[in-house]
Amino acid sequence: MSAVVITGIMASGKSTVAQRLAERLPRAAHVRGDAFRRMVVSGRAEMTPEPSEEALHQLRLRHRLTAAAADLYAEAGFTSVVQDIVLGAELELLTTLIRTRPLHVVVLAPRPEVVAARERGRAKIGYAGGWTPAMLDDVLRRETPRLGLWLDTSEQTPDETAEEIITRWDEAIIVKS
Repeated sequence: MSAVVITGIMASGKSTVAQRLAERLPRAAHVRGDAFRRMVVSGRAEMTPEPSEEALHQLRLRHRLTAAAADLYAEAGFTSVVQDIVLGAELELLTTLIRTRPLHVVVLAPRPEVVAARERGRAKIGYAGGWTPAMLDDVLRRETPRLGLWLDTSEQTPDETAEEIITRWDEAIIVKS
């Protein structure tokens, strides 16, 4: 089996696209990295534009848990579709934590104004703690290594994005078997 990491900023469509992609694959598990963050009931340190050491420690714990889950699903014969906000050097680190090969990376990179409009239309509030879509987009484009397949999904539906990922599957491979 294989693993694919789908990342992007908040409201870029990661959850929906990952789910739609997993539904198109013959045997797949959708590993939601944010679920591990939500498991911390007390003492959680949130990521902010100036994160504390504890926030970074918890982020890396979340990534280790995500990688372990992805590998266990792959060992059981599932394609692991991992979805989380993984930006900057953390993306490369996560790709070293996931042992499953081949490993794919897909970066959803819609324009910041599109993300802001999507955020306004969501029931949940993602942008808090000092972040704005433009700030996170800047981190994505300036600090995140150009791994895998980067897609401007500004004008795509989640289904169209999932289909493009399948069509361009080999372009997303960063580590082969």
